Amino acid sequence: MLNRTSAHMKTVQQITLLLGLLAIAHTGYSKMKFRTDINPALRYYQAYLEAPRLLDEEQRYLFSSEWRGQSLDQKFADLIQRYDIQFRFLREAARAQPPCDWGIDLTEGPDALLPGLAPAKAAAQTARLRVMWHLQNGKQPEARDDLLAAFTLARNISHDGVLISALVQIAMENILASVVAENFYQWKPETLQQIIAGFDAAPTRGTMQQTIAAEKTAFYAWYARKIRESVQDHPGDEPKAVEEIRAMIARVSGDGSPDFEFAERVIKAAAGTTAGVLKLVQEMEPLYDRVATILGAPPAEYEESMPKFLKNVEESPNPLVAHFYTAFARCRPKEFGILTKLAMLRAGLEYKLHGLPGLNTVSDPMGSGSFEFSRFIFNGEDRGFQLRSAYTGRGFPEILIFIEKNGPAFMIDGKNVGKAVSNPGK
Repeated sequence: MLNRTSAHMKTVQQITLLLGLLAIAHTGYSKMKFRTDINPALRYYQAYLEAPRLLDEEQRYLFSSEWRGQSLDQKFADLIQRYDIQFRFLREAARAQPPCDWGIDLTEGPDALLPGLAPAKAAAQTARLRVMWHLQNGKQPEARDDLLAAFTLARNISHDGVLISALVQIAMENILASVVAENFYQWKPETLQQIIAGFDAAPTRGTMQQTIAAEKTAFYAWYARKIRESVQDHPGDEPKAVEEIRAMIARVSGDGSPDFEFAERVIKAAAGTTAGVLKLVQEMEPLYDRVATILGAPPAEYEESMPKFLKNVEESPNPLVAHFYTAFARCRPKEFGILTKLAMLRAGLEYKLHGLPGLNTVSDPMGSGSFEFSRFIFNGEDRGFQLRSAYTGRGFPEILIFIEKNGPAFMIDGKNVGKAVSNPGK
């Protein structure tokens, strides 16, 4: 009887403890303490796991609808709040102290996977919707924190040094900068100041120039090692080694399926020998230093140097050169574009706080002075103001529109800036 009573009391104590823990878990998150000494990449992977699995209809409703200018309904609220736990992890990751190490092994070369990129961009797209919801409900701090958590992720995503990661960083920065401008009429001035301070405090940007070292390791060094391994694995059997190299080139060069035609061109250019293929690979090495210099050049110098470099690449008799180096053709203009947009965002804030004198304190990084300012009229109504940069390297003027009055949605930047969106309703 005594043992049964003791067991019962122990069970009651365990239930009481569990209920107490659950009560603590449901108190305000802002009062919770969490570790800041964990690799942020680990927290990001945890956040990815916590993303809700939406039904196809829910996914289309949330992410394929145009929500700007709309009153967000209860269905929107129910869906966007399912991301609360994911954004809890993203916020914690943003406050982590160690450098972000994604655990990517570049010695795997083209076989290295980058599983963090797609969910990172999805998090930026989700942050855009969450900010809309928070602002509509008067929750400025929550909107700010979700935005900055996603922006910090954007900066950290490029820290593996890989080219495609740096491009995803730019895509995310573009999304999040647009979030600020398209909701400009809803932000309080002090919140905007906190956002700009948060952008400044975020991890440093990964640059196009910095990716060249990783690209060299992942491609040039990997190819050279694989060719030598094939020779070592088939001593005295040159045809077998060549066949293995041909299959390897076809496998990693194709877009979803092996590119046997390209592999055959490489083998033919190498005169059908392993030594010849290795020579073609080694010819790529000095080009990495050259393209790194070009990708670090200012706009005028870049626009003079890159076309010459690409002409040499296209005329090279080495098929590997054109295959690998044309990928760098449009990376730097995208980088110039986002640097311009982030500067315009800062200038817009200065204008909101201090008028034209404040605007003129921010220089156009691609020009010789401040941004060109004008009011923006849409369908006969003044909806805000726009800033124009001197930069046109992407084939259209760099313009950012700051919405100061809600209404029908239009494009706030890009080649279709100022035009009505194609699907204005839900």
